[in-house]
Formats: sequence, C-alpha cells, structure tokens
Amino acid sequence: MKADFWQTTFGQNPVELWLIAVGVFIGLYLFLRLLRVSFTRWLGRLSQRWQRPGLKLAQDIVGRTNRLFLGAVALFFASLLLKLPEAAHRGIQIFVLSVFFLQLASWGSFLVGFWFTRLSERKLKEEGDAASATTLNVVTVLAKIVLWVVAGLLIMENLGIHVGSLIAGLGIAGVAVALAVQNILGDLFASLSIVLDKPFMVGDFIIFGDHLGTVERIGLKTTRIRSLFGEQIIVSNADLLRERIRNYKRMRERRAVFTFGVVYDTPPEKVAAIPQMVREIIEALPETRFDRAHFKEFGAYSLNFEVVYWLLKPDYNFYMDTQQAINLALMRRFREEGIEFAFPTQVVHLTPPAKEVSVGIGGNDPRHSGEAPRSLG
Repeated sequence: MKADFWQTTFGQNPVELWLIAVGVFIGLYLFLRLLRVSFTRWLGRLSQRWQRPGLKLAQDIVGRTNRLFLGAVALFFASLLLKLPEAAHRGIQIFVLSVFFLQLASWGSFLVGFWFTRLSERKLKEEGDAASATTLNVVTVLAKIVLWVVAGLLIMENLGIHVGSLIAGLGIAGVAVALAVQNILGDLFASLSIVLDKPFMVGDFIIFGDHLGTVERIGLKTTRIRSLFGEQIIVSNADLLRERIRNYKRMRERRAVFTFGVVYDTPPEKVAAIPQMVREIIEALPETRFDRAHFKEFGAYSLNFEVVYWLLKPDYNFYMDTQQAINLALMRRFREEGIEFAFPTQVVHLTPPAKEVSVGIGGNDPRHSGEAPRSLG
C-alpha cells in the first residue's frame, strides 16, 4: 500500500520524485545560504588582515546576494529532476532569468555607488571640491536609474513583451523631451565634462570672455564666480565651456613685461648702461628671474626700453608689489645717474624771415648804381 502511494503519479511525476525535488530545492537553498555566509566571513577576515579595498568590495558584493536569487537557482536545478509541461518549464526559466537580471542590477548598482563614492570622498578630502562631489552624487543616482531601467527592459523582453516598439516610442518621446529641455541637458553634460576633465575647480581664478573672478561653486546647471569687483557672476556650464578659459590658479610662474623711455638728450654711454642697471635691480629682488632688457626703439619723443622678467610665484599681488619695487628702484637709480624719464613733449623750431632783395632788368638797378636814369628815346 505504501509502495503504491510513493509511485502515485501527480502531474506526470511520482510522489517520490516530487519529494526528492523538494528535498533538492531545500538542501541546495540552505547550502547556498551557508556558502554565502561562510564566504562573506572569510573575505571579511582577509580584508581585516590585508587591508585591501578589493577584498572589502568582494565581501560586500557576496553579502548583497539576494535570498530570492539563491532560491531561484535552487528551484531551477530542482525542476530539472521533474517532467513538467513546456509552459511550466518556460515559467520557471522566465522567473529565474528575471531574478538573475534583478541580481545583476543590484550588483551593478552597488559597484557604481562604490566607485563614485570613493571618487567623491577623494575630491572632498584631497581637493576640497565639494561642488564636484555633489555633482558626482547626482551622477551616481542617474547611473543607478539607467541600470535598473535596462534590467527592467531585459525582464520585459524575457516575459515575451516586445520592447522594440516600446523603445521606439520612448525614443520619439525622448527626442521631444530632449528638444524641450535641450538647454538643461546641455548644461548637465557640460557639468559632467567639468567634473571629469577638470578645466578648473572651486577656488581657481579664471578669465573667460570679458569676465574674471574666483570659482565659488560648480553646480549641475550653472557655475558661480566671484568677480574681482565683488559681485557674483552666474553663468551656465554650457556657455562657460564655449569660452576660452584662462586658469591662473595653475600658473606656476608669471611672465612680466614692462617698458619705459628716457629723453633723447641722454648720452649714448648711459643709454648702453641702462640694461645692466635694470638687471641689477631685478636680480636683487626675491622670487624673481631676470630675462632680458633692451634698448628697443627710437620713439616719437623718447628712447624706448623693453624689460622681461619672471616671477617665481604666480600671485597677482606679489607681481604688483614686485613691479612697484622695480619702478621705485629705477627712479632712484636714474636720479643718481642723471638720467631723465621721457614724457610727451613737442619742440617748435622758429627760423628768422629772409631779407627782401629787388633786382632790375639786366641785373642793374639804377637805385643802387649811382647813375642817373637814361631816357629811352
């Protein structure tokens, strides 16, 4: 009687085979859970011992393996023992694949979050760039949304829903939306370009177009810059990247050029000595490197000189202090040498008028010959 019960067919499979399949499902599920826990603890011990971020990452990934995924794997292998209708086999396959895609999306979402979080923390600690860190957090959310959307489309395709027409419809709608918000999307992608390419960062002094100032904040749509005059300049990221940006924060040395002129009455010997005087003045100042000084040209009212030197610190205030010191030293040295700076002058030369001379016909003037005029007859 008992033997007949075990051989009783239920859904094209004997009861004994059903019980074996259930036992395989439960045993495999428990084994996979135990394996997950054991592997997670083993990776945790290795991570504490070796202090490697890769081991910690692997531990977190294994720990995020969903129980539903483990049950789906156990169900799939248990179903192989049974003779099931095609629809049942197909249903189990759809279920297992759907759970698998969800698990992949979960792992991918965790990896994206882990990578962007590390990048954001590094920007905060090493660079102090809070604006870029905030932008990266938003990018993390967008990347996770994309992952889950792709997983959802794969599940729908697995369920037999043709997503091609759906994607085409979404594409047309996406084009319409993109056209409506193209400025916002342009600024968003420009923000990503700024974060990834880093043409400038918060705290950098930049010049773009007719504006100049210090970057205060880099947002998703706009960048805010504090002008030298005190006001805040708000410019969209897309418009900002269209300009040629000059980043003075990354300048290691500053090249300085200035000119001056002396009067034309300066003796040639002193004109020839002026470049050496300028050289001595510049080399006596700290954090400077002399390049050249030349008698450049004969100007409209002066003998013009051109001087080039380098400042080893790019700070603008330091440049102005150094140039002021050079100017004052030049004034003192020229006063000692008796050399005068030129300034715009005009010299007017006046010539005396020529004397009037009367000349007669034939070259003889009767008024000067002493002879009496003769009559012509």
